[in-house]
Amino acid sequence: MSKDNFYKNSLLLTLSNLSTGILKFVFSIILSKKLGAEGVGLYSLIMPIYDLFCCLLCGGMITAISKEASFYYNKNDYSNLNKTIHITIIFDLIWSIFIALLFFMLAPFISNVIIKDSRTLYSLWAISPALVFVAISSIYKGYFFGTNNIKAPAIIDIFEKTIRVVVIISLINLLSLKSITTTVTATYIALSCGELISLALLYIFYKSNKKKFHKSLKSESSPQLLFNVLAISLPLALNGFLTTGISTVSTLLIPRRLVAAGIEYTNALGLIGKFSGMALTIVFFPMILIVSMSILLVPDISNSLTNKNYYKLEKRIKEIINISVLLGITSMLLCMCIPTELGRLFYNRSDLGNYIRFVSYSAPFTYLMTSTYSILNGMGKQKAVLINSIISAILELILFYILIGIPSINVYGYGITLIITSLVGLILNLLEIRKICSIEIYFSTIIIGSFLTILIHYILKIFNLIIPSSLFLFKNLIIIFVAFMLFYFSITILNKAEE
Repeated sequence: MSKDNFYKNSLLLTLSNLSTGILKFVFSIILSKKLGAEGVGLYSLIMPIYDLFCCLLCGGMITAISKEASFYYNKNDYSNLNKTIHITIIFDLIWSIFIALLFFMLAPFISNVIIKDSRTLYSLWAISPALVFVAISSIYKGYFFGTNNIKAPAIIDIFEKTIRVVVIISLINLLSLKSITTTVTATYIALSCGELISLALLYIFYKSNKKKFHKSLKSESSPQLLFNVLAISLPLALNGFLTTGISTVSTLLIPRRLVAAGIEYTNALGLIGKFSGMALTIVFFPMILIVSMSILLVPDISNSLTNKNYYKLEKRIKEIINISVLLGITSMLLCMCIPTELGRLFYNRSDLGNYIRFVSYSAPFTYLMTSTYSILNGMGKQKAVLINSIISAILELILFYILIGIPSINVYGYGITLIITSLVGLILNLLEIRKICSIEIYFSTIIIGSFLTILIHYILKIFNLIIPSSLFLFKNLIIIFVAFMLFYFSITILNKAEE
């Protein structure tokens, strides 16, 4: 994958993820209005359970398929490419049906014993079919990413999120849903419907795309092809399952530790909804760019290592690090300048400002840490990813238990934990990356980066002062636009200074 293709595909995937991210944002705004902070908190307790089972089913599958598909596609070996997809789908279909049935049967236990809130039972039942749809969809997505066909999953993701928003609004309005239990259940029914539609469209696009390929002479056995995929995906799945499992325990621990800090359970759910469901969503919304690049970064770095093009490898890593750091800093400065306004703009709430400002301190570390995990995956360092992720997850669990239970800290322990764990994960990842390639940080880069950071901060402050508050919507949209234009300007300056 050439440099031009990498950034062209990154831009396309970013635009797609931006569209889906906006739709997710709309979705979360709808939830906040229909459910209130308590309902959003309840919704947030169910999602980690779903994510945990998704990791068990398809953790690492997109990465594994994209690497295998890229390998065969670049060799014009379409027979083994299509055969890999076919045998992996058969395996995943059987495995996902088994896990989905197990999830359905365990739902009462999960609801009453693990989550300890019986209102979640129907939601758990509603999302059990989605596990099958997500597992198969991950194979098709990996195929499209590996063959450089970014448009298909991009279009489908946008369509799927649109359908999800339409379904939830329709269900709430047509059925006149009022209670938190029925409304949260409806949101998860919408999730399952969206994933089914996404799978159907991915299959149609795949069948259409597959016809373009001709069979090659040499063909490996199906068991060998499946083994090749599982050899990559299983360590990643284990990593995802263990870290997500620990994170799920951490998430379920939060309301209990808030109660231990002297906060009533209903109010605890409300705090979780505000901090996790709303403030984190605003601060990490620009992460869309990092996630988009990370998806394409794995096959790109893998190809550089295969071709022993270490110059391109080191240059790419430095570019991604610059983008991640500056985007994190820009997001932090924006959230520090107008935190209350952002809460009012997106959720029509004036009580989110302190949470948004506090969470924003972790943005530079979290954005960069996310990129370094993708760099390590592209280098084939799945073992290091697993170890570093587990260390961070265990540290998160310990800090959650200690900090959130302190009455004077309570939910802010979430933010403190995020800062510490992202910084620790980042340091561990950078140490591992340096074992393979050098990451030189020049003094001029630090000076220019610091100057650009100060420049962004004061320009945002000036705009915040000179635009009258009476123009609330216009003022804040302009400040957000200016912030990310300054980010683009900063990246351009920094990259040119390093050439």
